[in-house]
Amino acid sequence: MLVSSKIYLNDAFEKGYAFPHFNYWDSNSIRAEIAAAEELNLPVILAWAEKHSPEIGIDDALALGKYFGSRAKVPVILHLDHGVSPDLVKKGIDNGFTSVMIDASDKEFEDNVSITKDIVEYGHKRGVVVEAEIGHVGTNSTEDNSKYTEVDAARKFAEKTGVDSIAVSIGTSHGSYKTGTPKLNFDRLSELRKAIPIPLVLHGGSSSGDDNLRKAAELGITKVNIFTDLANASLHASESNKFDSEMSLAFAQRDAITDLCKHYYDVFETNNYEYHI
Repeated sequence: MLVSSKIYLNDAFEKGYAFPHFNYWDSNSIRAEIAAAEELNLPVILAWAEKHSPEIGIDDALALGKYFGSRAKVPVILHLDHGVSPDLVKKGIDNGFTSVMIDASDKEFEDNVSITKDIVEYGHKRGVVVEAEIGHVGTNSTEDNSKYTEVDAARKFAEKTGVDSIAVSIGTSHGSYKTGTPKLNFDRLSELRKAIPIPLVLHGGSSSGDDNLRKAAELGITKVNIFTDLANASLHASESNKFDSEMSLAFAQRDAITDLCKHYYDVFETNNYEYHI
């Protein structure tokens, strides 16, 4: 069943655990992610990112998400991740995403506020929760470095926009790390948690270190985005075995993704969510 993320992230915010957020890119990945949630009897956040439009467009992503999400035995939050085009985000709101992220973090502060506030008002009128980003979670390249989230700016951003959750930057990056496990700024995270009375989100969770991620959840992160690790698990499954059919390959990839999803549920202590279906 498709649901809003609001009660789940608020519960995590109050109790010091987190929900994993899994990006999907085809029917095999979304089936694997739902299978992990159903096995553990826990809600699942399934996400499609605008940057994946060349491989799977929003219409196909919605069709997959609504089809499999509505048939799942656990609550499914269908999330639009890193929407940088306001019109596309509004299309997602109108057509079935139960949660969206508007990402104007590359804009000046007031522009980020204005763009985000518009999406918040649009989404709330239609029962859809909105995530935004303040600071910048970059990639592992010299051209796109992360910028830590400033506490005062984040507090003002939350107040001015009415956003439901905020993605913060404390040292993670998107993609694969080239220099080992990152060093996260837990002092900054603690300051943000005290200053902002809404759920905090961590992007770039893949390969950021289980201990790092578990501590981040304990200190106030309520959702952690995972994509690269899932894609790599699928890739490694296809490379490490010989298969007698495309179906056996698909099952191997699905099993690898499901196992990794279950691992992250354990890391984030999502089992602390008490209202199992």
